Amino acid sequence: MSETFTTLLRIRYAECDAQQVVFNSRYAEYADLAATEFIRAILGGYQSLIDSGLDNQVVNLNISWKSSARFDDVLRLETWVPKVGNSSFTMTTMIKQFESHELVAEVTTTYVFVDAKSYQKTSIPDDIRKKLLTGAPNVTVNLAGIELK
Repeated sequence: MSETFTTLLRIRYAECDAQQVVFNSRYAEYADLAATEFIRAILGGYQSLIDSGLDNQVVNLNISWKSSARFDDVLRLETWVPKVGNSSFTMTTMIKQFESHELVAEVTTTYVFVDAKSYQKTSIPDDIRKKLLTGAPNVTVNLAGIELK
C-alpha cells in the first residue's frame, strides 16, 4: 500500500447546489483531480504514461458520503493505492475538511491499464507497479491557495 499523498482544494460557489452544499457528482471530480495529481507526482503525469504506450480507464467508482462540504471550505484529499493487480489498481481518496480532519467522503476507484492505441487491457509494468505501491509520501499539492505551516 502506498503512503498518503495529499491534494488541497477550495470549494468554489459553482460546485454547490441549491442546498448550499457540494453537489454529489463533484466528489467524483475531486477524486479524479487527486488521481491526476498523484499520477503526476509518481509518473510525471498522464501524458508521460501515454507517451510510453499506456493509459488507464476507470472501471468502478464508489463514493460513501459521511458529512457535507460547503462553499469556500478547504478540503484535504488524502490519496493512496491499497491494491495493485495484474492489470488493475485500486485508489482510495479520503476527502476531509482541512482544519478539523472531519471525514466528508471516501472514494474508491478501480482503474484498468490499457494499451494507449488499441485500448485493450494490458499488464501493469513492474516499474509502474512499484511506483503505485510506493506512492508519493508526504507530498502535498496545494490548489487551495492557503499558506501551509
